Amino acid sequence: MNILDRFKKPTPKFFRTMRNLGIGLATVGGTLLAAPITLPAWLVSAATYLVVAGTVASAVSQATVEEEVAPKPQNPKQNVN
Repeated sequence: MNILDRFKKPTPKFFRTMRNLGIGLATVGGTLLAAPITLPAWLVSAATYLVVAGTVASAVSQATVEEEVAPKPQNPKQNVN
C-alpha cells in the first residue's frame, strides 16, 4: 500500500480526534508566531514547538488507517500427535 492509498482510506475515530487536536495546536502556535506584537522569547519558543507538534500529530494521525483483518481459516482436519 502506498502513501496515497493510506490517505484515501478511512481513519479510526481516535485518530480523527488526534488529528483535529493537532490542527488546533498548530493553529494556536501559528497565531502566536504571527502576532503583531513583541512576545517574550519563551512564548515564541513554545509557539514554535506547538506548531511542530501539531503538524506531526496531524500528519501521523491522518496516515493511520482502519484495516479490515480477515479471520484465519480454521482447518477441521488438524493432525494431533
